[in-house]
Amino acid sequence: MKDRLEFGPPKSAAGVRVVALPEAAVEALSEHLAEHVEDGNDALIFTGAKGAMLRSGNFGRAVKWTKTAASVGLAGFHFHDLRHTGNTLAAASGASTRELMHRMGHATMRAALIYQHATSERDREIAQAMDRRIAGSGRRRP
Repeated sequence: MKDRLEFGPPKSAAGVRVVALPEAAVEALSEHLAEHVEDGNDALIFTGAKGAMLRSGNFGRAVKWTKTAASVGLAGFHFHDLRHTGNTLAAASGASTRELMHRMGHATMRAALIYQHATSERDREIAQAMDRRIAGSGRRRP
């Protein structure tokens, strides 16, 4: 029996959700929808050059992922890294673990934490916020 794609519900109830997107993503997605997506509720959002469904086995070649990522300075960046990037940006923006779980569609904290990454930029922001709290407490630094 050949492998076939099946469309259906997400793996868990947590996967059924509405997620607000940053304006930059809304603009890019709106342009993509207008230029590349046919009308109808069953239309595919992302397809190959001939309008065929993208599969994990042909995705990289069809969209020239490796070449495109390298051309914007992201050599070695994988498609799934976008999920990590989005969650890291949300966490750095101050989202709580529960909020991250909702955005990512995770039912457990363990799953959500896998996608969180520390960044040196965020570490500096934390240190600056700590400085503001120390200065605001009226205590002098030694």
